[in-house]
Amino acid sequence: MLKKRRICRFCEEREIYIDYKDEKRLMRFITEQGKIIPRRTSGTCAAHQRMLVTAIKRARLLALMPFVYDQVR
Repeated sequence: MLKKRRICRFCEEREIYIDYKDEKRLMRFITEQGKIIPRRTSGTCAAHQRMLVTAIKRARLLALMPFVYDQVR
């Protein structure tokens, strides 16, 4: 059985830059514990994954996003 290849969302939308201030979009690439989802799971390409990680870390440093979530299931 062949795995369906995932397509990078950012390449589909032809985005050149991932904005660190767009926290709603960045939240989709973070787990419930606050970890960044790897590209093998999210399907983003290498170039966009690097930009995404930089944007998430930048947003965390500016306190736009939390480092750790304290949500209880």
